[in-house]
Parts: sequence; structure tokens; C-alpha cells
Amino acid sequence: MRLNQLTRELLHVNREAFDQYIEKTKKEGYEVDFYGEVKPFTDKIRAMAEEWKSLSLPWVEDNRPKYIHVNQINDTFDNLQFVAVFAFQPDTREKRFTEMVKSIDYVLSTMLDRLHS
Repeated sequence: MRLNQLTRELLHVNREAFDQYIEKTKKEGYEVDFYGEVKPFTDKIRAMAEEWKSLSLPWVEDNRPKYIHVNQINDTFDNLQFVAVFAFQPDTREKRFTEMVKSIDYVLSTMLDRLHS
């Protein structure tokens, strides 16, 4: 099922964004390469997230999974866009960024559980 695959891939890129921020962006002297790093990464996430959202919304409405609602799909879609950009900004507040990553992870992980049940 494509929705299952996309959900797994988004979990992976969410982790990539977190790792980028913690392991590279936060380091002293980090200089962002917009066209070499940021744009390709955000474009990849945007394309995946758009497809994921288009498959997730009807699935949630049809199946009414426990602990997942339409507004969470919309919020996760938006948060993925933010995380993709914030991962490369040294002035991003770590607590806010981390909470956003956790929120995305929760929704995607819960969705995977519901897809398998």
C-alpha cells in the first residue's frame, strides 16, 4: 500500500531533518548551502508530504482510525514543511524544533500502527 510506504519514508526524512539540525546546523561555523542542501531537501519532503496528505485524508475519513483525526493530518503536513526548512537554520529554537519533530513522529507512527491493524 502506497500510504504505508510514504508514511515510513516520511518518518525517515523527519529523522534526517532532526539529525541535520543536531549534528550539523547547530555546530559552530555551520554555513547553509541553500541550493545544494536546503532546496533539494525541502522539495523532496514537499512532494512526499503532498502525496501522503492526498492519500491520508480519505483514508482517515473512511476508516476513522483511533487517535488520528483530519486536523492531525493537516498539521503534520504543515509541520513537515517547517521542519524541512528549520533543520538548516542555526537560529532555530531547539526545544520548538524538537517538539515539532516529536509531533510528526507521533502522528506518523500512530498512523503506521493503524494501517497494520
